[in-house]
Amino acid sequence: MPEDRDWEAYKVPPTRTPVSERTTSVPNPVNFFQTAFSYVLDAPVSFVREWIERWQTKNKFYYYHQKFRRVPDLSECLEGDYLCYYEAEAQWRRDRMVDQEIVEIVRERLAACKQREGPNQFQNCAKEMELLAQVTKAYQDRYGDLGYHGNARTCLMKQKHRMMEERKAAQ
Repeated sequence: MPEDRDWEAYKVPPTRTPVSERTTSVPNPVNFFQTAFSYVLDAPVSFVREWIERWQTKNKFYYYHQKFRRVPDLSECLEGDYLCYYEAEAQWRRDRMVDQEIVEIVRERLAACKQREGPNQFQNCAKEMELLAQVTKAYQDRYGDLGYHGNARTCLMKQKHRMMEERKAAQ
């Protein structure tokens, strides 16, 4: 039925049972319990919640924009400085996660371009394909063949061996 009814055309029939007027002097117990609940439970909880919300709006904390300071690379750590080793390892793990997300974002952009372009994907998505090739090559050069248990030390050794091979090839 339509929402905008013509109430004059479709009048509601009058009720046949009259509404009784309360003539008792005893208060309604439901009203008493509602008022007691409001003052005993609802008011303090509402006050505390509003106070917390006011405090949170003044002191915003964006956990997803946490910034870590750059720590020295593993090659810059002194011999036996285990705290520096640990920090370099944590930094390497964060860098690896960031690089994985970069590869995944570029891959999603290429997939979206292919979906959008359809049969013309090879000519219209050439930039995205080239970017994905560059990003995956850089990721593979740095983290490839390390496996699941790769760490900063094995990655550093892999880069060292790659640089030595490039020097030999240049000579």
